[in-house]
This record gives sequence, structure tokens and C-alpha cells, in this order.
Amino acid sequence: MKRQLLDKLINWKSQQQRKPLLIDGARQTGKTYLLTQLLGQRFTHTLHLDFLERPDLAQAFAGSLAPNDILSNIELLTGQVFNPATDLLILDEIGECERAISSLKYFAEKTPDYYIAASGSNIGLLNSFPVGKVEQYNLRPLTFYEFLLASNEPALIKAFETQVNSPAAHNILFDKLTDYYFTGGLPEAVAAWFANPDASILERISNVRQIHANLVEGYRRDFGKYSNKGDAQLIEAVFNQIPAQLSAVVDESVNRFKFKGVYRNKSRYGEFETAINWLHRCRLALKNHPIEGMPRTPLAAYQEENKVKLFLFDVGLLNNMLGVGFREIKQQAFEYKGYIAENFVQQELAAIGIEPSFSWSDARAEIEFIVTNDQGQIIPVEVKSGKRTRAKSLQSYIEKCKPHKTIKLTGTQGSTEIEQTHIVMPLYYAKYLPTRW
Repeated sequence: MKRQLLDKLINWKSQQQRKPLLIDGARQTGKTYLLTQLLGQRFTHTLHLDFLERPDLAQAFAGSLAPNDILSNIELLTGQVFNPATDLLILDEIGECERAISSLKYFAEKTPDYYIAASGSNIGLLNSFPVGKVEQYNLRPLTFYEFLLASNEPALIKAFETQVNSPAAHNILFDKLTDYYFTGGLPEAVAAWFANPDASILERISNVRQIHANLVEGYRRDFGKYSNKGDAQLIEAVFNQIPAQLSAVVDESVNRFKFKGVYRNKSRYGEFETAINWLHRCRLALKNHPIEGMPRTPLAAYQEENKVKLFLFDVGLLNNMLGVGFREIKQQAFEYKGYIAENFVQQELAAIGIEPSFSWSDARAEIEFIVTNDQGQIIPVEVKSGKRTRAKSLQSYIEKCKPHKTIKLTGTQGSTEIEQTHIVMPLYYAKYLPTRW
């Protein structure tokens, strides 16, 4: 399974001196596979330490944090010899060992020629962190492009990479996009979907749904593991309500995620802030901040922390939590499909480094996303899941904000490259948004 982040890790390996590598990300996004298999195969030997599997390995960091002392202890505990010139040391689930986290500072300062990599699913919850001493990346679920790579269909991958704009390409790519809506991008679900193409569609659907159910339950168990009981209940309540709150309309307005009815006797943002930030730091939720009135740059300067919309980090889990069936997704005939498309676009934006994102609202009009280009110009990005592309909200934005350009992501084939002002792009090309703004 190919991951685009691998290119950056290969570049890290090629440097003469380097900081320790730290891969952050939600549980089950493929961090261990990325380091042990994809990166690890480029080394003579990989020494993999998993602090969840073997808590006793924390002994290696109990005394001196001098790198060579640590490596000597690791060799004794594992029975394996480590050659710093050719081997890769992986400290997996490093959040379980506080002193291992502290050791990254000393590896960075004293042995910058060593190959040290760490990963964890609770990095965002750490009380202490070696700021400036690691090269950090966030591994998210597979993007739609990575999903296509996993399909092993060269012609289709080529069409996507060259952004072919034809009826044939559109029909096949949109069909694959709805497959992706169902499977999402978590590696286990994607692998199950493509593992046995000769299996019946019912069997593949059943396998993916079971994987999703197990993953959702696993995340819920983590709430109690990494927080106290009271916080865990609130975190779970917010997590469970993300799918419903995405489409919630309060007082006939378009203001989303007002938290009403999420948890007993709580309704204000301040009462949910800890739970929201916990989910965000653990990469299970993505944030979007609505900007009202005339948007100005930099957008982050005008965001209000108590006005936030949450997206789920994986669209496949979103559909599973909603109980949406595969046939419904393929037919695209259900009311919630617009929010599925919106969540998908947020994931694609997050994958290219735009998270938190921003949206625009005014009276009863809403633009799902507004982005800023290199010239400081703000571009509205409207998301329309189907073939009907009339957008009253976008027209309202044009009249009030006078943008130099607009982009509409739709279920249609899209406009040609000639169109430079009111651009229409098919949803599956969301990855390429920055090339058009």
C-alpha cells in the first residue's frame, strides 16, 4: 500500500544529518506499517520497539539518556545488535514512555547522524514535547489518490494524475469516489476492499463494515484509557454526535454544531471545549471555523474559537456511524450525501495541510470552505454533491464579497481549463484545488 508521505521520509534518510523523525496520527492510520515496511525496507536492519506491546522496554530509558547508553540497554533487552550507520531504530507508541520522548532531544543534539524514528497515536496529549528537536509529520487516512493507488489500476491512476476531463474518466472516477465514501481511508478497510476482487460484493461490504465497527469501538475504548471517567463520557458523547451535528440546523439558520442535546445539562461551548480539543489533538476530529460577514486575511486572525464545526477524520467511519448502506452511497439518492461530500473535501484539504479550515456564513447563506492563495486573495469553495449545481449561497457570496474567482466542487464532469473565473471541478479532484486558486 503506497503512502505519499514516504517521499518525505526517504528525503529525511538521505540527509547527512537529521533530527529524529516523529509520525503522529490517529490509531490505525498505518504509522507502524509506514515505518517498518515502507521506510524500513530501505535499511540494512530495522530495530522496532513497541512500548504498548512491551512496556518493559521503558527500562532502556530509565537511567542515562545519553544515546549510546540507551542503545546499549536496547540491545540487551532485545538481544539484537544495532548499527547506527546502517540501521533504523523505531520507537513505536512512544507516548507510552515519557523518558523515551525526552530522549529524542539528546538523539537530535548528540547523534544527528543516527536514524531514529518514533510514532504515536496520542502525541497531541503529551504534557512535554521536544520542541524543535524532531521532524514531525501527521499521517492521516489514505486520501482518494492513495485509494486509487491501492486499486492497482494503472490507466485509472494515470487519468487521475493528469486530471483527464472526459465523460469516460468522470463516470469511472466518480464510481470509485463513491466506493471511497464507503470504505474511507483507514488501511485495514482499504486492504479488505481490494484484497479479494473475486469475492462477492456482499462479502466485501460485510468485511469492511465489520472492520469499521471494530475501529469505532476501539476509538471509544481509547477515550477511557487516555482520560478520566468523566471526561471520557463527554468525549464519547461529542464523538458520537459529530455525524448528526454536521447537518444540524438550529433556529432555521445554517450555524452548525451548537452542541444542543449532545450531553445532559450542557449546552455552552466552554463546557465542551476540553472534549473537542481532546478529539482534535488525537486527530479523530477536524475543525472548521465559520467566518461571518466580509472575510479578511489572515483568516485565522478572525476565527472565533467558540464557533466551530467538527468533521470526522475518516469518511468511511462517518458513513458507518450513520448506518448508511453501500447501495445508498452508490445511488447517491439520500439527503445526507451533501455532508458526506463536505467531510470528504475537508479530509482532502487536511491532507494537503489545510486544517483547521474556514467557511463563510451570512444570514441563511453558507459557503462550505474559503481559502487563501499565495497573493492573499480569498476564494470561496462551494461543495455540491450531485449534478444540480445551482448555488444560491455562492451567488450571495459573489454579490457581497466580490471575489476575483470562485470554485465549485460537484458531482459533474467540471469546466474546462479555459474557465479561470467561475471554475467547476469534480469532487474527486479536490486534491488539486491549490492548482486552481
